[in-house]
Amino acid sequence: MSDHHMAITKQKKKEILEKLDGIIQKNKSLVFVKFNKVTVADASKIRRSMRDAGVGLYVAKKTLIKRALSGLTLTGTMPELEGELALAYGEDLIAPARESQGSKKQTEGEFEIVGGVFEGAYMSKSEMTVIASIPGRQTLLAEFLNVINSPIQGFAVALSEIAKKKA
Repeated sequence: MSDHHMAITKQKKKEILEKLDGIIQKNKSLVFVKFNKVTVADASKIRRSMRDAGVGLYVAKKTLIKRALSGLTLTGTMPELEGELALAYGEDLIAPARESQGSKKQTEGEFEIVGGVFEGAYMSKSEMTVIASIPGRQTLLAEFLNVINSPIQGFAVALSEIAKKKA
């Protein structure tokens, strides 16, 4: 009976490792998120909002995450991984960190960045937190458009005022 149980565990580990390998190979940016006392409801809320932003969240044992990462040639030092761990990942370089940081507010439990991988290098908690604060492309575009539009808007308003006065 116990042998049979072991085989399932081994098989499950293999499946998890394959899933992790797939995630790690495909994504340029990975965020290690420590979470603790996060309710199932909060977890699914976080997952949903992350998915909407194109970010995946995968929970796995630290040992398996470390084993999957050991196959990569990464520069830097792997940050200290402790507690329950999830891997936030995505095609976008910044989104996984930004979404992980933002998701903190969606739970009473602990949900915090403890490090990550960014463009082939391990990142510390503080480095990943800095990356998380970089605004997204949409935000940057909106701010840029705002900047280039504002003086012109003012100028157009002034011109129309002058035109009204002359009329």
